[in-house]
Amino acid sequence: MARRKRDSKVLGILQKRIAGMQSIRSNLDLGAGLSVAVLTQVHRALNDALAHYNKLLSDTDAALNDVQELEAKGRELAERALAGIAAMYGKDSNEYEQAGGTRRSERKRPSSTAAAKASAKPNTSQAN
Repeated sequence: MARRKRDSKVLGILQKRIAGMQSIRSNLDLGAGLSVAVLTQVHRALNDALAHYNKLLSDTDAALNDVQELEAKGRELAERALAGIAAMYGKDSNEYEQAGGTRRSERKRPSSTAAAKASAKPNTSQAN
């Protein structure tokens, strides 16, 4: 799932403020660092930083897709290798266990007490 790209309300506010100040005078300077030129510079810097951030998100998404694809390929190969060992040596062999499989003779069988309890319950659904 792609990461959500970020936008900025401040970019829109800056753009409107710059347009308003330019409608008064194209190079309006209110002093103390409040001028059309300064606001335009900050607007460009914010826009560039946001574009860079969103590109990093896209690059991260691409890298995650690569990792997931390799994981799926590795999982499938590991499964096929275990199946190949089972075909060659059998599922109850030492080699199968060495490769990460569980030998058939070592699998836990269902307990007989559960079956015995189920059959020992009286049938109460029949009417007398």
